[in-house]
Amino acid sequence: MTTIAPLTAAEVEAALTTLPDWSVQNGKLHAEFRFADFVAAFAFMTKVAFAAEAAGHHPEWFNVYNRVHIDLVTHDAGNAISQKDIDLARIISKLAAG
Repeated sequence: MTTIAPLTAAEVEAALTTLPDWSVQNGKLHAEFRFADFVAAFAFMTKVAFAAEAAGHHPEWFNVYNRVHIDLVTHDAGNAISQKDIDLARIISKLAAG
């Protein structure tokens, strides 16, 4: 198993300045997205699933009707935020924006 370096608090804060949809909650990158309806939310989740699989990095998420809550943390970085989380957050935000 490869160990990935966690980002420092300053590095996370710097990254958040370019990720307006995201914040840190409970030590994880967190975002909440709303869509027109369940089908739109599910379509978004499907796109994220393909992107996450391609990146080899998978979100923790929760969906109810038109809302999708996503948390990102890297288990191989000691359950801390790593560059993998920042990179996937950028992709997810682009997918949410359409």
